[in-house]
Amino acid sequence: MRRRDFIKQASAAFVILQSGDILSFTGDHDELRASRPVLRFAVASDGHYGQPNTEYEEYFSDMVRHINRHHVEKEFDFCMINGDIIHDDKKWFAEAKAALDKLAVKYYVSQGNHDHVTAEEWQAIWNMPVNLDFRVRKNTVLIGTTSNENGTYLCPDLNWFARKLEEHKKQKNVFIFIHINPVKHTKNAVDCPEFFELLSKYRNVRAVFNGHDHDVDTIKMKEHIPFIFDAHFGGNWGTAYRGFRVVELRKDNSILTYILNPSDKLNEQTL
Repeated sequence: MRRRDFIKQASAAFVILQSGDILSFTGDHDELRASRPVLRFAVASDGHYGQPNTEYEEYFSDMVRHINRHHVEKEFDFCMINGDIIHDDKKWFAEAKAALDKLAVKYYVSQGNHDHVTAEEWQAIWNMPVNLDFRVRKNTVLIGTTSNENGTYLCPDLNWFARKLEEHKKQKNVFIFIHINPVKHTKNAVDCPEFFELLSKYRNVRAVFNGHDHDVDTIKMKEHIPFIFDAHFGGNWGTAYRGFRVVELRKDNSILTYILNPSDKLNEQTL
């Protein structure tokens, strides 16, 4: 991508330091982006495939095309679709999956409150459970459901996360993906104090990624843990743009993150 195009499409950047401090950068960020990351992934949420009176097919194809474009230019290790993939009716899953299968990078999914299927149906559709863990070199990814077939807002499975955080406690970093924010940072969040208490015991929890709030694209801190939002790439409400977040883990274990959008300049951050 030409430098001029990147500047038009990228938000401000944030760098999250190992200490948990956050630095904000505006402008070109050429030096930040030039370094080779040890881990790089994309996060997109809230596609709402099938929502009436929306261009959901176009939203999915645009997101896939732009992620694939950036993957060619600078490779992603994986892509995360962080909930509300479809809009209420499970008949849309086949078409939504067919659209996502066009991603040129391995992708994972989390269940949102509009993804109305049972855990067994989710496994059959995606060939992965609603709660999933995997490792990428010295880093662990934990993906958890925050809903069910009825669309109920739920706290993450405390027992499952307790087992997995202990299992991965020697990993350098743990990145968590759950659709609904669990610490009441937003009006649409849920309050899960026991879950946050669990997370706070593990210093290798580097970030929690949330979707759900289409109008939120910032980083919100609670103690040393950043909760990172990425707005939406579909649906009929939220930020004026539809985009996805890029996350790069750097050699010094800081995290560079920013949002990309096909037409507008957005916020970029490093953690």
